[in-house]
Amino acid sequence: MDSAINPTASDKIERRVPLPGAVDAPRYDLRTEQAGRIHYYADATAKGRPLVLIHSINAAPSVFEMKPLFEHFRPERPVYALDLPGFGHSDRDNRRYSPELFAGVIAEFLERVVKEPADLAAFSLGCEFAARAALMKPDLVTSLALISPTGFNIRGLPTGQAAERAYKFLSVPVINDGLFGLLTTRPSIRYFLNQAFVGATPPELVDYAHATTHQPGAKYAPLYFLSGQLFTPKAGDTLYNQVTQPVLVLYDKDPNIDFHELPDFLTRHANWRAERIAPTRGMPQWEKPAETAAAITRFWDSLG
Repeated sequence: MDSAINPTASDKIERRVPLPGAVDAPRYDLRTEQAGRIHYYADATAKGRPLVLIHSINAAPSVFEMKPLFEHFRPERPVYALDLPGFGHSDRDNRRYSPELFAGVIAEFLERVVKEPADLAAFSLGCEFAARAALMKPDLVTSLALISPTGFNIRGLPTGQAAERAYKFLSVPVINDGLFGLLTTRPSIRYFLNQAFVGATPPELVDYAHATTHQPGAKYAPLYFLSGQLFTPKAGDTLYNQVTQPVLVLYDKDPNIDFHELPDFLTRHANWRAERIAPTRGMPQWEKPAETAAAITRFWDSLG
């Protein structure tokens, strides 16, 4: 099977709308060996242990998902947030995307940009990549705060050959152009975001998601996500089980994650703890930002 989606004539047409910065902070680029140019935001004016924010993976993710935490913590400590490969202002090349690629970029970012032990705060599927990065660079990760993490579902996901077949089907240009175009209309974006909120969805989330999905190359990375190739099979046993740093899980209800395996996992791992941020449905950092930030702060304080 080809390692990347075959380019089509439509790829040569830029479906671009203006994409502003996700947060009002200094912006930089890091040239990586694995994924080309990675764009990131940094406010290092405050003193203290650095915080690195990692967004989720879906059809329309970016640093904007982590904006409330960036704004909350920037007066208190150095804060960094990167657009993962294929998203935001980072390169969106027609390449093969994988958990190893995303985790490797986070690890390289810690080593080359942050350069000292940091706390990580990640969201949804980004939590799996943060955990992988912590395993790759344990000396550079002090703790992890995982917001609505994937990997605790009882539902199975396509893996192995099933995921490859799903990707092969989605890689057909007529199919992937049509599917991605359908998923990234304003009504579709609003529909999916509405599922992640108990209350009203902030309009600025819809606006930014629409803008970031209408950049050249925006379809490439999401199609690996849609085919299931970016998830770690049985992540609790094969990935999270190996993490030795202190970990906080923040969760409540989620339309896509059931957390069925989380209670048992917590009883077997003394370095893990969890706290419900209720009532929320997957994006507590936006729906209840003060409560989310307070829970993370209590976690850090408990570590001394």
